[in-house]
Amino acid sequence: MSNYLDFEKPIEELYEQLEKTKQIGNKGKIDVNNLLTEIEEKIQVAKKQIYSNLTPWQRVQLSRHPDRPYSLDYINAITDNTFIELHGDRNVKDDKAMIGGFGTVDGRTIMFVGQQKGHNTKSRQYRNFGMPNPEGYRKALRLFKLAEKFNKPIVTFIDTPGAYPGLEAEERGQGEAIARNLYEMSILKVPVICIIIGEGASGGALGIGVGDKVMMLENTWYSVISPESCSSILWRNWDNKEKAANALKLTANDMLDLKLIDGIIKEPAGSAHSNPEEIFATVKKEINVQLGALLTVSDADRVNNRIDKFCSMGVVRKN
Repeated sequence: MSNYLDFEKPIEELYEQLEKTKQIGNKGKIDVNNLLTEIEEKIQVAKKQIYSNLTPWQRVQLSRHPDRPYSLDYINAITDNTFIELHGDRNVKDDKAMIGGFGTVDGRTIMFVGQQKGHNTKSRQYRNFGMPNPEGYRKALRLFKLAEKFNKPIVTFIDTPGAYPGLEAEERGQGEAIARNLYEMSILKVPVICIIIGEGASGGALGIGVGDKVMMLENTWYSVISPESCSSILWRNWDNKEKAANALKLTANDMLDLKLIDGIIKEPAGSAHSNPEEIFATVKKEINVQLGALLTVSDADRVNNRIDKFCSMGVVRKN
């Protein structure tokens, strides 16, 4: 791991110490195994202490970690080398911030749809930093309907700082595209599982987030607004983003307590970016478990349960 956040500095220092000890042992042909074991134990202790006491803002930072796996990483890892990406909304263009297609997991065909960020500057620009335009949401809807036509379950991976807010996006109907997805997803006759793997910001996330089961990875966030934007609105600057993160109740535990999601997927010690293979295996297992349960329910009951779940969210006061 080459990128460390501020609160991960103690771990970084221990890893540097570990590497230096290995180099000393190799150059001097000295037995340093006991010392290496001691340092590795210290690393595990440090990870446990740091990651078990994270603030909401620190979880937001982890959700944006540059080494964190993105949608295509999950899809390529959990499918049986069979993922076929499908392109375009058949109207405007192919939105690179929204990806999707069929893939098989343990012999079962699934329609995967997700927001995709980039791993470097060039790919981030290519993917528009994971912010879909209206054609991205219309592409997603086309794929949802295709999955329904062939009676295949749907899995969405949510990871976006928000739908693209540009003038051209609004001109092409950004709000309508997202609203249409909310309606259409609520009545899909096939099982729908939504997993937040990074950032879950506002309608940009909700546009592919209406499912029978909505899950969050442990170090992700889901909210109507980002802490920075909330701070800029309330305090006219970003200086209070940590305070905003606390107030927004955006962590996975907060969302579960508020009954806005159905479960939390535990991440490896050190978060998802520290052990991608482990989180891939965990997510794959969770998908199989949830699909196994959902496929035992009739289509009509599944749709009714989905609608009831979302309609029961929030509080309505009658005057």
